[in-house]
Amino acid sequence: MIGRIDDVCAEPPGVRLSVVAGDVAADAPLGASVCVSGCCLSVVAVDGPRLSFQLGPETLARTTLGGLAPGAGVNLERSLRLSDRLGGHLVTGHVDGLGSLLSRDESGDWVTCRFSAPAPLLRQMASKGSVAIDGISLTLVDVQADWFSVALIPHTLAVTTLGELPVGGSVNLETDLIAKYVARWLEGAP
Repeated sequence: MIGRIDDVCAEPPGVRLSVVAGDVAADAPLGASVCVSGCCLSVVAVDGPRLSFQLGPETLARTTLGGLAPGAGVNLERSLRLSDRLGGHLVTGHVDGLGSLLSRDESGDWVTCRFSAPAPLLRQMASKGSVAIDGISLTLVDVQADWFSVALIPHTLAVTTLGELPVGGSVNLETDLIAKYVARWLEGAP
């Protein structure tokens, strides 16, 4: 679901982000985890359809959330309960880095997007593997040394912020959880 930023208020050293969250807010208790454009945040206030979150310096420095202004769209998703059916890839809401949209290749209602990403993240990606872009779990089409691509169906374009993302727009990236552990193991880390 797409939510809209209602307010961004300075709370040094961070900010309080208020989001009009519609159905996501309907039964969200204080402390609930909500994925906001790929970043897992804790609900600190509920006011009808509005949810508020506190973003600290780390979140502001490592995600696109620090650059949002009122009216901006964000992807929203409640956290999975362990008793729920797993219908996609494993996504934790821990942003690994930022990327940007390099190009959009439109073919009718379908779009193939090519994104830049930091080299360490690209090494954790493989064709037909998975990546989360702004919290949207997607299958990788192609992975090269300095970019990767995903194919977006009309439904994804209609119900997420990727449908409106301009070329050059920044996104939050999360690589596959298993790939992270394999990469760490291959580095020989204790």
